[in-house]
Amino acid sequence: MNNLLTVMLGVKDKNKKEIIIKATHRGLWYENGVLTRILEAGRYEVPLNQRLFEAKKPKVEVVLIDVRERDLTIKGQEILTADKVAIRVSIIVQFRVTDPRAALHEVTNYEERLYTDVQLAARRSLASMNLEDILTNRNRLSEDILQDIKEAAGSYGVAILRADVKDLIFPGNLQEIMNKVLAAERMSEAQLVEARTKAQVQQIDAQAKSEVRRIEAEAQRTTQLLASQSEAEMQQVKTESEIRALREREQAATAYEDHPALLRLEELETLRNLAHNSGARIYVNLDNAPQRFLGASDESA
Repeated sequence: MNNLLTVMLGVKDKNKKEIIIKATHRGLWYENGVLTRILEAGRYEVPLNQRLFEAKKPKVEVVLIDVRERDLTIKGQEILTADKVAIRVSIIVQFRVTDPRAALHEVTNYEERLYTDVQLAARRSLASMNLEDILTNRNRLSEDILQDIKEAAGSYGVAILRADVKDLIFPGNLQEIMNKVLAAERMSEAQLVEARTKAQVQQIDAQAKSEVRRIEAEAQRTTQLLASQSEAEMQQVKTESEIRALREREQAATAYEDHPALLRLEELETLRNLAHNSGARIYVNLDNAPQRFLGASDESA
């Protein structure tokens, strides 16, 4: 560990030495073992160790603390999950010393303490998670570690910037089991999709058949309605034709009544037509009107 250093640099005179503190460090100034101030970056003069007759002067010592952002890696920690699966985990933590006095005074070695805190936080988090939780929500482990150690590290002057799970290693037989589980899940999902598709096809087919039956029923009703309308229209036409025929006969009768010669012409026309039939018989009323045609019959009929 090189973070705790006692620095004595450059001799300015025989009773003092000069030190230079860079911006990457802070210095703790001790006089007779008592911390009196914290040194920022700059140049400082430190008295040399006094002789026996100069014991009244305090003994000065300066200790440097690195305040840069650094990484701490915890490798290959084997931890049991909530469902008793042993997992090897590697974690990387980014941190920075924010309180040099607390980092040096509150714990013996703040880096070793941080290492231990991260280990314990990872064990507590994994012990509360089962394998499925770890596989589906890997970020939860990082979040748990960060939340767990942030306050504890702050008590000894260290700020945790982030904590990430670098690697998760599962036992060999578990890898095979996981592959089988994933294959089974994929097969189950495929079967589920197939079943849903089949159900949808059946539903669509049933809807199509129902629609066809509805259309056929509507077509049948339309045909029946059209047939009924056609029959009514035919009956109406027939009735109108009969009415016209009656009117024509009525008009003919009126004409014959008003003009008897027309009736005589009709009779003569009828006789002419009957003359072409050798089997026809003609009856004439000779007593009352010998000239008058009374009737005829067709023997061949």
